[in-house]
Amino acid sequence: MGKVKLLLDVIGDLRSLADSLQAVADAVAENDESAEMTATKEPGKKGKPKAAAKKAPKEELEEKILTLEEVRAVLAEKSRAGHTAEVKELLNKHGADKLSDINPSEYPALLADAEVL
Repeated sequence: MGKVKLLLDVIGDLRSLADSLQAVADAVAENDESAEMTATKEPGKKGKPKAAAKKAPKEELEEKILTLEEVRAVLAEKSRAGHTAEVKELLNKHGADKLSDINPSEYPALLADAEVL
């Protein structure tokens, strides 16, 4: 029974280690969230804003390479929300009758137009 007792002790130690690792991970995640909140310069404080300030949503859309599936998901959601006619108008505005006919370089502009719906 000595080996079984040793294995049970090891299992208990592993569980304790897992709990400790979870606590560390939670603390790091909480720290990251608070760092993002203080990344922008607060009014009335001296000093420069930190470089980690978030970019505008339109800039993020343009920098990220969009896929057909991502654009389709956004447009489908707009259509389900009752904007089917407007979605069709947007497709026509960008030179196509259906989404698959639109040039991928037009995706950021198309999504920007869809955001206002």
